[in-house]
Amino acid sequence: MTMTPTPRPPTPAPAAAGRAADHRAEERALAERILQAESRAVAGLPARLGEEFHVAVDLIVRCADSGGTVLITGLGKSGLIGAKIAASLTSLGIPSHFVHPTEAAHGDLGSFRPQDVCIALSYSGETEEVVNIAALLKQDGIPIITITRGEGRSRLERLAVASLGIGAVEDETISPAPACSTTATLALGDALALCASRRRNFTVDDFAKRHPGGALGGKLKPVVEALRFVVGRNLSPIPDSATVGEALRASADGRRPGALLLVDPATGVLTGIFTDGDLRRLIVSDPSALQRPVREVMTRSPRTLPHTALIRDALSLVIERRHDEIPVVDEAGRPVGILDVQDLIAMKLVQE
Repeated sequence: MTMTPTPRPPTPAPAAAGRAADHRAEERALAERILQAESRAVAGLPARLGEEFHVAVDLIVRCADSGGTVLITGLGKSGLIGAKIAASLTSLGIPSHFVHPTEAAHGDLGSFRPQDVCIALSYSGETEEVVNIAALLKQDGIPIITITRGEGRSRLERLAVASLGIGAVEDETISPAPACSTTATLALGDALALCASRRRNFTVDDFAKRHPGGALGGKLKPVVEALRFVVGRNLSPIPDSATVGEALRASADGRRPGALLLVDPATGVLTGIFTDGDLRRLIVSDPSALQRPVREVMTRSPRTLPHTALIRDALSLVIERRHDEIPVVDEAGRPVGILDVQDLIAMKLVQE
């Protein structure tokens, strides 16, 4: 049977290749202009922080402490940014959700209660739908926080208890769609959310309870939840007075981690660790080493994790310091288990 050769794609003509290179150069230059402009928009925000920022944080904290909700409104791209700010507030323990200004005018104003706060987003400060909703809410005594360009003359700013401005940005010079303004608004919203959560003493543990899923949630779990080898269940510490051979025989039954935990026979306090790699290197250099006391060849005072540590603490030791086995100890320094790199691989936090 005659095989028909697979045709090769035509080689681009020199002129076409040149045009493609020109396009890439133009795109690279435009991308750099956009990223630099957005960077400048965010970089200018710290200088604009003033008393009204602290007033806005006060309003958010009082709202959350009184059982209220931070309701955010904005139209178009500002609305999408508002939805993200609302999600950040909620994950930080401050109830929040987005209200579309048009839907609010057709019944969703019922979402607002006297203890609530509204954050209204509009770069121009003149978005009709947003201004109208803010005016109605002000009549009902609901505090308004605004994020606008911030020149102090817009209708939306005049309705605000706290008016925050991002300043003039370069949107018109780089894009017909909002770019710098939305980036700066998002950054300022993040600052509000994080400052308010810190004021309320929101902790990493609090965040972990609200975000148990995904890689981020996995990193915030207690390290003891990841241990496959636990003292008293399937792991026995070895007295450091044993010989290497005795230590290996004592740990020979069933599955075991890639290291032995050595303890003071009298106190049970961890004194060292002896890994499979240590054993290989020892036997190669001294075939008779099985008769030596294990305390002579173990790694003394190894890096440990307290039993109160989080998975993220273990990750730094595994990834940055290349530790494959990490003893986990209690307040007295007694081992409670050993974290093996395979435990983190099983959680998909480390790749093999």
